[in-house]
Amino acid sequence: MNTQDLIRAMAADTRRQALPLGTAWRVAMGLALVLAGAVFALALGPRPDALASLETARFVFKFVVTLALAASAFVLLRRLVRPGEAARAPLGWLLTGPLLLIAAVGLELLAVPSSDWAERLIGVNARVCLTFIPLIGAAPLVVFLAVLRHGAPTRPALAGAVAGLLAGGMAGAFYAAHCPDDSPLFVATWYSLAIAGLAVAGAVLAPRLARW
Repeated sequence: MNTQDLIRAMAADTRRQALPLGTAWRVAMGLALVLAGAVFALALGPRPDALASLETARFVFKFVVTLALAASAFVLLRRLVRPGEAARAPLGWLLTGPLLLIAAVGLELLAVPSSDWAERLIGVNARVCLTFIPLIGAAPLVVFLAVLRHGAPTRPALAGAVAGLLAGGMAGAFYAAHCPDDSPLFVATWYSLAIAGLAVAGAVLAPRLARW
């Protein structure tokens, strides 16, 4: 390759525009939903009374709290991936889901006799919950970490943890359709542990994958 060819190649590379970050997020969310939905459908599927259970507050609440976590994590993560906005990212948004859950646990403790608290906390599906929320959320987490690599987070460990919360909230919403345990006590314990595992994985992996 002569000098003129090299100059033309470099100019062509300069003119190529990277995929806009907004587009990358739309693609990532669509892909993450498809992958999580596929794992859920192949491995679990909804519980037999899922449609009828939509009339019960405890069942519906599981979707409210997991989707609230996913939504707040998504909004925050989009800011953390931009260096100029990362310092102003309001971490308090992540409290939306936990605060809703704390309120629901308080109501559950008031509504249920104390002799039933342990049974509702332990439930019947804790091991499945701890297994399948991380399993459903694993592929979405990888997708979101890829977007972090596409961006330029100045706090990659924090961004990775938030990516794990986003993947966990999404996975928790899918898993909620299968889970036979509807008590907020169960959700606060086992869903939280499973989602926390994804957040830790994101925090550990992001600094290695999202360097810039």
